[in-house]
Amino acid sequence: MARSRDTTVRRRPMIRIAGAVLAIALVAALGCTNGAPSPRAIVAVPRYEAQPTATPAPIAFPRDDGSHDALTEWWYYTGHLDSGDDSYGFEFVIFRSARRGAPTGYASHFAITDRRGKSFAYDQRFRVSVFDTPRDRLDFSVGDWSVAGADGVDRIHASTGRYTLDLNVASRKPPALHGGNGIISFGAAGDSYYYSRTRMEADGTLITDGALQNVRGVAWMDHQWGNFVSTTGGWDWFSFHLDDGADLTGSIVRDDRGATVLTYGTYVDPAGRAVHLGSDDFIVSAFAEWRSLRTGAIYPAAWRIRVPSLDVDLESRPIVSDQELDTRATTGVVYWEGAVEAIGRSRGRLVSGRGYVELTGYADRLNRKPEGATK
Repeated sequence: MARSRDTTVRRRPMIRIAGAVLAIALVAALGCTNGAPSPRAIVAVPRYEAQPTATPAPIAFPRDDGSHDALTEWWYYTGHLDSGDDSYGFEFVIFRSARRGAPTGYASHFAITDRRGKSFAYDQRFRVSVFDTPRDRLDFSVGDWSVAGADGVDRIHASTGRYTLDLNVASRKPPALHGGNGIISFGAAGDSYYYSRTRMEADGTLITDGALQNVRGVAWMDHQWGNFVSTTGGWDWFSFHLDDGADLTGSIVRDDRGATVLTYGTYVDPAGRAVHLGSDDFIVSAFAEWRSLRTGAIYPAAWRIRVPSLDVDLESRPIVSDQELDTRATTGVVYWEGAVEAIGRSRGRLVSGRGYVELTGYADRLNRKPEGATK
């Protein structure tokens, strides 16, 4: 499989922080510990405590497209792009970590999945800055990668050794506020703001080994921020664009023993109406697995996803088995994030779709001590 590494990344990861679903542990570059954190794990942060808000302010647009006064924040894009007979999945994310008295840290990951070539490539960047970013719009750069825009119309630029992507994305549905109001509570661990632009029209160019292609497709964007800290054993996150015009996402969060502690999701109908899904409404069972030859981690590799209340029943498989990212150089984590396909039934009709799945905590289990072990 094609792999690339950003040799300009020199700093060791220092902290692991994150949120629940769709969160990835973002490592602050300054002044913390040296351990390698678990993928997108919610982990206790030295010297900082969650500050619960009695009456959180409601999310408003475009005000909340930009950055916030929060410990941790990220903007996460995934999607599928087509060019003639070629088809690609992409992931692009920027993480922001703010700490009192220290420059703001930014990390970024970029990945391309080539369906026809059955290959996967990724890269990563990191920087710190004493200047903060705008509050009402996106305007970030990490090395030579960037994202800019506002109110659901954004432009992305990123590259790996083989690929250079320039992409315009424009939301075709209202933002979906997860949890019903865009606020997810983790109890004593704090609260997280979380919304998604579930269906964004995408068009631009992709340069592959020097050859330029025009690409079009559909993208998904998650934006999450807050002062939340806790511990967990990782999570599984799913997102799907269905060909009936509906979108579906859901997350299963585990504690450090592997027990499920939180399940929730959101279904967005073709007209853009969002329906919050609780633990009884989003049911996932894995029926295949894949082992990484690099890390030894064993990941689920095929799933059945059911939403009984909406008569949704899907089966999903990865386009390429190996879509594991080793991002210890920038965020201290190893995780699997990959393009998938789905087929099944939704509201009495046969449907197919494409999506993305994120699997965290699996590489971390290899180094986890048995209960009661001291060394």
